[in-house]
Amino acid sequence: MLQLPRAVVASVGAALALTLAACGSQLDPDTVAQVNGSGVGPNGEAVAGGGVAGPDGSVPGTAGDTGTGSGTTTGGGSTSTGGTGGGDAPQGTGDNSATGSTKAASCDGFENQPGITDKAIVLGNASDISGPVPGLFESSQEGARAYVAYFNSTSDICGRKLELKTYDSRTDAAADQQAYTKGCDETFAMVGSMSAFDSGGASTAQGCGLPDIRTAATTAERLACTTCFAAEAANSHEFQNAVPDFVLKNYGDAGDHAAMLYINAGAAAENGKTQAAAMEKRGMHFDYVQGIDIAEFNYAPYVQQMKDKGIEYVQMIASSAQFVRLAQAMQQQSFKPKIFMIDPTAYSPEYVESGGDAAEGTTVFINFTPFEEAGSNKELQLYLSWLQQVKPGATPSFFGLFAWSAARLFVERATALGGKLSRSALVDDLEGVDDWTANGMHAPQPVGSKHAAPCWRFIRLENGRWTPVGGTKYQCSGVTTVG
Repeated sequence: MLQLPRAVVASVGAALALTLAACGSQLDPDTVAQVNGSGVGPNGEAVAGGGVAGPDGSVPGTAGDTGTGSGTTTGGGSTSTGGTGGGDAPQGTGDNSATGSTKAASCDGFENQPGITDKAIVLGNASDISGPVPGLFESSQEGARAYVAYFNSTSDICGRKLELKTYDSRTDAAADQQAYTKGCDETFAMVGSMSAFDSGGASTAQGCGLPDIRTAATTAERLACTTCFAAEAANSHEFQNAVPDFVLKNYGDAGDHAAMLYINAGAAAENGKTQAAAMEKRGMHFDYVQGIDIAEFNYAPYVQQMKDKGIEYVQMIASSAQFVRLAQAMQQQSFKPKIFMIDPTAYSPEYVESGGDAAEGTTVFINFTPFEEAGSNKELQLYLSWLQQVKPGATPSFFGLFAWSAARLFVERATALGGKLSRSALVDDLEGVDDWTANGMHAPQPVGSKHAAPCWRFIRLENGRWTPVGGTKYQCSGVTTVG
């Protein structure tokens, strides 16, 4: 499953498996409908293949700078109604401007090519919008749309505005492949895509030389694609040392009596075992490594086992509902380990609201600036503001943040190439990108080399609010190879 940080991957995979199991669903590629839709082009014309953000900063479902309106995007399976077209949203300067501090290359020699016309550079985004988990990665599509709207409000690349075609990969490899087949013909590059089964489009993208700057890669096939990169860099064989180092430094011998619980679904089982092994290499010791069947709702026996074994550190790989279930079971049995650690999947309103008092004290490792700290991060402020322009009322997310980052990465590298911009030139350029932070929105990401980014920081839920633990700086102490 997902090639996000290993625990994040398994959590999303577990959520999908739980939903599929509940529905009795077996996704059949032959039954996947055509990925199609309509949008608005740079001059207001109708186009096929998905929703489009136009050059005035507006998107389907929004009006221009002078008013409000409503509409629908069908290509990505999402609907946006009302809102403004960017007139009230902030504009960044310097590094935070739409093209960043990148020095624009000469436009001499700039040529139209697949996805580039005299007026526009057409980008694409294929994310899971419909399927067994509706809206699973809609936030990635919204993040890419937000950046395109921001860029078009002030900037261009060699006289071209950006268009964004949106495709629905439908939580299905066949639909992802169909989306990328269309992307090869209709777009210059893809940005911010996110699909739980993105293996389908991997060979398609590579075969046509399509640059694909994803939110994150989700399968080994996508990671191996030579034209595919991700703003959230990861590698399934590497796990960050920052987590065990944090535990051993701050919680003493709790690291000697650790437990790893994981859902027996998707990649969770493999990742639970290998992650525990990696952390043991770093000095921790796991007395209890246990899988939990997806149909199991009684977590009391697992809590009792941890109490009997004297567990002081608990980590779980699952989804929000299972995190809450475990937290509640621990509370009911008055089991209070020194630390309950979860991956960024728990950083969501769902976990806080559903967990209530039982979730208090949960520690989460993250590799991005939490939204509570937006006041000190100009780039994060831009994302949050422009997200509301493209979809008023939208909830910001980990995935949306990295989709914004992916779109910015495209713009900055395309600006630097200028007249030399081509699909192959962009791919070659991306291979050299290292320590990408999108102006401090997230920890440094080795995009080009596709290694796991080594840095984490930590937050804890206190009185229903996430607060920093151990400061706000990232802890970067390398990775351990596993598997």
